[in-house]
Amino acid sequence: MPSNFTSLPIVDVSGLYSPDWKARQAVADAMGAASRDSGFLYIVGHPIKPETRERLLATTKAFFARSTDEKMKAYIGLSKSHSGYVPPGEEVFYGQKPDRKEAFDVSLDVPEDDPDVLSGKTPMLGPVQWPDDAEFKAAVSAYYADVASLARTLFRGFALALELPETYFESFLKKPPSQLRLIHYPFAADAPADEPGIGAHTDYECFTILWPTAPGLEVMNGAGEWIDAPPIDNGFIINIGDMLEAWTNGTFVATSHRVRKVKEERYSFPYFAACDYHTVVKPLPQFVPAGTKPKFEPLVAGDHLLAQTAQTFQYLKTRIANGTFTLPEGARKLSSFGQEAIHASGTQ
Repeated sequence: MPSNFTSLPIVDVSGLYSPDWKARQAVADAMGAASRDSGFLYIVGHPIKPETRERLLATTKAFFARSTDEKMKAYIGLSKSHSGYVPPGEEVFYGQKPDRKEAFDVSLDVPEDDPDVLSGKTPMLGPVQWPDDAEFKAAVSAYYADVASLARTLFRGFALALELPETYFESFLKKPPSQLRLIHYPFAADAPADEPGIGAHTDYECFTILWPTAPGLEVMNGAGEWIDAPPIDNGFIINIGDMLEAWTNGTFVATSHRVRKVKEERYSFPYFAACDYHTVVKPLPQFVPAGTKPKFEPLVAGDHLLAQTAQTFQYLKTRIANGTFTLPEGARKLSSFGQEAIHASGTQ
């Protein structure tokens, strides 16, 4: 359970790029402490250049300025690999109100003739459905490559933080369906006070690398209070996702978070660092106390991502209702991780 934190720690991760093992371990220890205490942290000292982020923001603004008809030509429901435009109201978390945000989702751009795509057993993996805009594709692809590289470095840091071999996670990162979302939260002064930017949830993958352009993100602490997590200069917000919570048997918690009604136009760019589709994630023995049962049953990483996505996106809910899509076997309900799950079970 996270502590009753009131702010998030800032970790300089430049030491993860050092040839000195002690420097890398020092950063990893700080990452681990934050992951145990709050499940959230800021990072600075990363190698992603400001101009790469600025180019991404410029092309994102240009895309969302298009007419609805133009944006809907790349509607996510037309894609075979869950990529494309997400209109307002498309994504709704269970029991919550529709939000105002719109988004564009991309993943690892895998060609149609890739063996995994041809197998039909990796529904979240395949060609990205790009809009008809060469600059959009180039800018988004450049940022995706840089943030994916940062994620691999952070995976090594998390491995050291968990007293695992530094390369432990690399065997699970051959072709991960890690998603990058370009999210636009338009400002609307007349919106109801309780209308969220996005409702409370945990992230489904291992961890998230987030770059927001304005405040709005709120993080739930151990007391169930919502704590502001505004952006910081040239930094990213990192949070633990469901898979690392499961792998560590709850040592790291996938902290619940939300975006409140925004007070200004806001753009947000979360990259969800995933592991390979067929990776079986289960609590590592060293995190299960002797004489106790693991807190989590084994999960197939891609199936969990697919199941959680299918329970929030309207086009997939429709397919479930009409019998053209079936949830993977053993699919968990939404909010099965993080503080919401802990509070619901009555455990601490």
